[in-house]
Amino acid sequence: MPGWLTGLPRELTRREITLVTIGEAYELRRPAFIKSPNDKNITAMIYTDGSRLPGPDAVDRRTPVLVSDIVDFTAEYRLHLLDAVVHTGSQYAAHGRLHLGPPSPDALAFGTDLVAGFGHTLPSAIVVDVGLVDGRWAVIEANAAWASGAYLADPDLVLDVVLRAASPTASVTARDQQFIRRPQLTT
Repeated sequence: MPGWLTGLPRELTRREITLVTIGEAYELRRPAFIKSPNDKNITAMIYTDGSRLPGPDAVDRRTPVLVSDIVDFTAEYRLHLLDAVVHTGSQYAAHGRLHLGPPSPDALAFGTDLVAGFGHTLPSAIVVDVGLVDGRWAVIEANAAWASGAYLADPDLVLDVVLRAASPTASVTARDQQFIRRPQLTT
């Protein structure tokens, strides 16, 4: 689901986000927030332009990256979703700095509305980060549950989500089959 964010309406992301190859991103001549869509192979950060990305000697030019407009999230929350329900959550940042706290009722409500409209586009166990941009709620990103910190979320509920997300292939539901990441063969 590398392009999941790009499929959301702008009203839910509050910014333009595109999925391109890093080879295409090398051509950018403006600042942008760039990250890997499914892993941490490319450092997620603001790049002044595409020439600042890791070069073709370090990364295959076909590697996908998300390129996003730069926005300022005033508050950021991590929501652990299980079976199309916000199972638990936590605040993790304020104004770009670590700031731990309980999830706000508004963050939980936004997550619930997001799942109601777009839960069918997500695996049954996933983490979605949401935040405030100019006083309005936005989706930041989706992350693998097994690779996402719990912060102050209930650890038992987080574990429910992680165990589902990392379950053996034989126990993956038909609904979640489409989200299994298969290794790419190299030639």
